[in-house]
Amino acid sequence: TLQEIYNIFQDKNVKQLKVATLFFKPDVFRKELPIDYIGQSITDEFIVGYGLDYNGLGRNYPEIYQLSTAPKMKNIVLFGPPGAGKGTQADFLKDLYNLVHISTGDVFRFNIKNKTDLGILAKKYMDEGNLVPDEVTINMLKAEIAKNKDANGFIFDGFPRTQSQAEALDNYLTEKGEQINGMVALEVPEDVLVTRLLERGKTSGRTDDTDETKIRNRFNEYNTKTAVLKDYFEAQNKYYGINGVGSVAEITQRISNVFDTL
Repeated sequence: TLQEIYNIFQDKNVKQLKVATLFFKPDVFRKELPIDYIGQSITDEFIVGYGLDYNGLGRNYPEIYQLSTAPKMKNIVLFGPPGAGKGTQADFLKDLYNLVHISTGDVFRFNIKNKTDLGILAKKYMDEGNLVPDEVTINMLKAEIAKNKDANGFIFDGFPRTQSQAEALDNYLTEKGEQINGMVALEVPEDVLVTRLLERGKTSGRTDDTDETKIRNRFNEYNTKTAVLKDYFEAQNKYYGINGVGSVAEITQRISNVFDTL
């Protein structure tokens, strides 16, 4: 047995002893042994080797010998400076990959309009001219994720904006057994973005899209605060820079090439 083998090695005074198991049944494991590596946790109903016999006996009981695991979510942070086209791309990608698009701006507007507790709190800070604390923003995002329990995954647009927000999102997803699969960043030269935003300002009604000085100030804020997230996700090998210049279809294809590998 495992216990006997473990005792033999202990008696040999080996330098290091670790236990690895391909299949592990936590519901029935009662031995006081450390399990260092687990390939797959399974229920007690699963009979290892059942149905693998040569004469084919037992092969008609897939509910016993086949594992059924829910597919992992695909969670993507869509990143880029103002005018990079994040919203446009998110609209295409959410349909293409059947993901839920969570835009921080939309979430804020929904909560404030519907006077939720978080919306009232956020509006109070905004009316006072103060930044909304990370805790409030993160709780809004958590509520939005909770509303979409059956989602295949999420596209986070406009969040996280700071490393502390990124860490909070990572921690929350880890608690749910999920993770951020990658940050996809649209990379566009600043002069191209200025031209885009000034053109957008002719029809958007946003005053900050009509003043080049204000536009460049937004880029400065982005570069000094939000762009540090590039380092955060690069350290996890999850940063994917995408050329954001070209037609909408061309950029969508470039992003899809990355999505398909995650």
